[in-house]
Amino acid sequence: MASINVGDWKKGLKLEYNGDPYEILEVNFVKPGKGQAIYTTKMRNLLKGTIITNKYRSGDSLEGADVRKGPAQFSFRDGSNYVFMDVASYEQHPLPVESVEERMRFLKEGDTVDLLFWNERPIDMTPPSQVQLAVTYTEPAARGNTTSNVTKAATVETGAEVQVPAFIEEGNVIKIDTESGTYIERVST
Repeated sequence: MASINVGDWKKGLKLEYNGDPYEILEVNFVKPGKGQAIYTTKMRNLLKGTIITNKYRSGDSLEGADVRKGPAQFSFRDGSNYVFMDVASYEQHPLPVESVEERMRFLKEGDTVDLLFWNERPIDMTPPSQVQLAVTYTEPAARGNTTSNVTKAATVETGAEVQVPAFIEEGNVIKIDTESGTYIERVST
């Protein structure tokens, strides 16, 4: 990849630093009275998830990271890995359970995700922003609590638990925000 000058850096840019891919979270520019401009950056390691803060002077540069996103389908869990199938090449890519488990709680087999590749090796997964899942268990609504903002716990078909309004019943299909894990709406079937 080409070298990218610090003046061209912006949030979301992927760079290679100390042999690992990083994503820029913040770039702040300061021009002191004397001397070169200083860029303070906050970057997240895409392999380890750690966040670092560095200072660079104008004229500094880093190599762009060879990363790309591609659609894949969640196939199955194989012991210590979740396995995804590339929708274009049908190639299977494993990702370690510990790196993606929290984001997998609302996904079922066959759901489409975005895989992040670094040097053609899968390193991360982004689930869809919203999913529709059936409620498999919830307590019945208490009489009189069906019109207010009362919530209750509901278990969905993936086994995850979500707080839902009192009027939701077993068998209802609901829309869930996968990032926050919150109920959005009931889906009419």
